[in-house]
Amino acid sequence: MSNPCKRFRSLLNSPGIIRSLGAHDVFSARVVELAGLETVFLGGFGVSASLLGLPDVGLTTLSEMVDAVARMAKRVNIPVVADGDTGHGDLHNVARTVREFEAAGAAGILLEDQTNPKRCGHFQGKQIVPTREWILRLKAAQDARKNPDFVIIARTDSLAIDGVNAAIDRANQAAEAGADVCFIEAPQTREQLERIPREVPHPLLVNMLTGGVTPILPAQELEKLGYKIVVCPIESLMVAGAAIQQLVNTFLQTGRVDIPQAGPMFSFKELKETLGLADIAGLKDRLDPVVESAAK
Repeated sequence: MSNPCKRFRSLLNSPGIIRSLGAHDVFSARVVELAGLETVFLGGFGVSASLLGLPDVGLTTLSEMVDAVARMAKRVNIPVVADGDTGHGDLHNVARTVREFEAAGAAGILLEDQTNPKRCGHFQGKQIVPTREWILRLKAAQDARKNPDFVIIARTDSLAIDGVNAAIDRANQAAEAGADVCFIEAPQTREQLERIPREVPHPLLVNMLTGGVTPILPAQELEKLGYKIVVCPIESLMVAGAAIQQLVNTFLQTGRVDIPQAGPMFSFKELKETLGLADIAGLKDRLDPVVESAAK
């Protein structure tokens, strides 16, 4: 099944929890894919950090996100689920965001109820729009998608502002309005994590951000609680940062990096395999017989 939207929709309709890891660039997405995960998540946090070196406070533009989606979706075969933030403006912008993400190859999009400019869901100072405005965003998204299998994930940040009761109510309203998956961002206790699936009887995404406000539970336990998708959104960025820092420190201290103190690293062979060098280098060998046959 080559169509990423159909593949993601099939995963949603199949038993078991979907595990997804945030990839901050195409190389990390390639590593995620080859390691065997079913999907890859492209978040605004990772794009802002890798592209701009800046925090996730609404600084990335629609065109920058679309370019990031297109680069990733062209290189990996697993579904790419991408962060649409607030839709980058009014309802017309929401519709354009959905059309652009879908055309770029995304299998699904997250749309949230924050005001513009948005902030990372685990930052302080978030603000949300009225429920009716958010529902209109979701309706605009549904109206704009061309492929009915393109998945719309409705994210609400209302828990931090109005409490868990309001967040549950918003999530249920989003599902009733046609959202494919609901996502209550940043539950603060285990009790909230347990309560949400009981009171939101729809497919649910949960965010397991290391160092964030939400308690971390293993995927197997989250599945038992009733969640359908678990995303670790920025950990590839955290690991990359720590690894590069260790590499640089070792180089400064010893003058070399080919020693255990530099930390684990791909071999040159593994790096070439991950990048697909053999396929590219073999192009001439594959074409030569065809050209020779045609010339006879």
